[in-house]
Amino acid sequence: MACSNLYIASLNSGSNGNCYYVGNDREAVLIDAGISCRETEKRMSRLGLSMDKVKAIFISHEHTDHIKGLSTLSAKFNLPVYITPGTLKGCRFNLREDLIRTLFSRQNIQIGDLNISSFLKLHDAAEPHSFLVSCGETKVGVFTDLGAVCEELTSHFRQCHAAFLETNYDEELLSRSAYPYFLKKRISGGMGHLSNKQALDLFTAHKPSFMSHLLLSHLSKDNNCPELVTNLFKEHANGTEIIVASRYTETEVYTIFEPIAVHSF
Repeated sequence: MACSNLYIASLNSGSNGNCYYVGNDREAVLIDAGISCRETEKRMSRLGLSMDKVKAIFISHEHTDHIKGLSTLSAKFNLPVYITPGTLKGCRFNLREDLIRTLFSRQNIQIGDLNISSFLKLHDAAEPHSFLVSCGETKVGVFTDLGAVCEELTSHFRQCHAAFLETNYDEELLSRSAYPYFLKKRISGGMGHLSNKQALDLFTAHKPSFMSHLLLSHLSKDNNCPELVTNLFKEHANGTEIIVASRYTETEVYTIFEPIAVHSF
């Protein structure tokens, strides 16, 4: 039986671009394509990851920092793009018709030995979705651009051996920032982004005992601090490795190991 380890990396995470790699030994997918095609290739090459293994791109929503490199990347490597009709309508460029795959909520898509499931999230976009990528029993969640924690998010988070989880802003830093009032309300109003505290509450209440890695994602440049949020989560990690997904460069590749079966006799 094939090994179901997963290999994950953030190629970039933040309002300047988002792109996440999840794969096994044979195939991989990208969640979002918010950095240029050239930069995607460059960062994957530095990590020793091959574009030949990437079989599809999944798009969470139509905001520029999630689709900026999509058209060129998809066309250059003939990669199918899984995207909802509402998200596709919100894109301001044309994708090749032959590469468009319609995505729906609560759909399970098989890409080789990878299974990608989608579910709706709370965010101010047309049809925003989060994803759970599985290989055998190993599961990785990509949970960013979240206005609030909902039951769907909680249910999927409990299944994860690793997750990319949004920790966009510190509440005090946001309140003291120079952002205009309407933007502060957009960020914190329930359809924008998840605060450190909201993410930590989810983590402490629902983290499964088998979660090995948590990548803190989509940090605000102005309203958060990598050291602050890392220290906050490490206090409650209980064996989970805490990593900040940078807005400036790629993370290393992390191996998420296949769960060990426990037999009772």
